[in-house]
Amino acid sequence: LKILSVSEVVGRIQGLLSSDRLLSNLWMRGEISNFRVPRSGHWYFTLKDTASSIRCVMFRSRANRTTFLPQDGMRVLIRGYVSLYERDGTLQIYVEELQADGIGALWVAFQQLKEKLEAKGWFAPERKRTLPFFPRVVGIVTSPTGAAFQDLRSVIHRRCPGTRIVLAPASVQGQEAPGEVAAAIHYLNQRSDIEVIIIGRGGGSLEELWAFNTEIVAQAIFTSRLPVVSAVGHETDYSIADWVADCRAPTPSAAAELVVPVLAELEARVVLLRERLKQGMEVYLQRRREQVERLA
Repeated sequence: LKILSVSEVVGRIQGLLSSDRLLSNLWMRGEISNFRVPRSGHWYFTLKDTASSIRCVMFRSRANRTTFLPQDGMRVLIRGYVSLYERDGTLQIYVEELQADGIGALWVAFQQLKEKLEAKGWFAPERKRTLPFFPRVVGIVTSPTGAAFQDLRSVIHRRCPGTRIVLAPASVQGQEAPGEVAAAIHYLNQRSDIEVIIIGRGGGSLEELWAFNTEIVAQAIFTSRLPVVSAVGHETDYSIADWVADCRAPTPSAAAELVVPVLAELEARVVLLRERLKQGMEVYLQRRREQVERLA
């Protein structure tokens, strides 16, 4: 009869788990419960289905790569490996990747941020500012090589040739894009000549438009002292930037039309008003002449 120590038994079980190729790299589907995040930043939760449950841990370095924050009751897909926490002899899954099941992780993150900022009042209509009627200098935040900038410049110069454009170049897609867009908005706010800001890019998927669904960009728009027009994607595309901005345009070209008037129409109206003023003064003076003649 061989009597084993606790450590020997745990070690033997650990060895069996490690040698199982399926359990060393598996995907699982289940529902999250008891989700918690202590000071360490690691994620601890239970994954369950209708019949069973198992404890899970996702270390902070892995959790930081996840685009959304899991919640109790959320159905997810996880990738990881089964192992023992030797101190307690507890079987658990060490999660290396986590995805929302049924709907995309980016969509979950989008909805979470939208609800958070809406609760903070960042979308409130009463905080929206009126756009200037006739801005002389317009700031634009977009990629200098993108079609959006070409459309904005073309429409602005066609409608109002005297309007000056200041481009604050920024990546509009990729990992560096959110920081660059926020920095460009801050830069334009530091200038004294800018009267209104347009931010945007052409259409794309949710992933391609993601820079405009980040909190850093939303905060830059919210704290801007200048009114901001958001023109992200096509008419059917909505972003967090659209809700925070003072005005949303369905396309970059539409944003240009919102920001600057048609100079020829303004000139024609000035001519019309000048003619009406002239006629009105002539009628006024003629009545005063007749009054003077009657008094005389």
